[in-house]
Amino acid sequence: MASDVLAYLGTTVITVWGIAHIAPTRGVVAGFGAISQDNRRIILMEWAAEGLTLVFIGLLVLIITALHGSDDPVSLSVYRISAVMLLVMAVWTLLTGARTSIVPIKICPAVKTAVAALFLVGSVL
Repeated sequence: MASDVLAYLGTTVITVWGIAHIAPTRGVVAGFGAISQDNRRIILMEWAAEGLTLVFIGLLVLIITALHGSDDPVSLSVYRISAVMLLVMAVWTLLTGARTSIVPIKICPAVKTAVAALFLVGSVL
């Protein structure tokens, strides 16, 4: 039961964070000012890809938990693999984007790490 709660809490946070990442994409690209069309497309692609990845991780954990519960070996694997991916993304963001002055990007590694912790703790309870 506690594992389910942690999985659902983590999936809610990371899915909402992913949607919040996707929503301002147009404004983010515009914020780069006068750049080439190719660079605009790359920024658009990468910004949306990270948001979609976060939503995917959240929905994957949600669906696996809803279908199999948190005690199933497949669920445990999904929680752990998702946590590792979130930690990799957190480190990457910490090394790159978090060094900017943009507050949401600065807190992004903490959000990803917190959700990874929820998934990992949920996988061992």
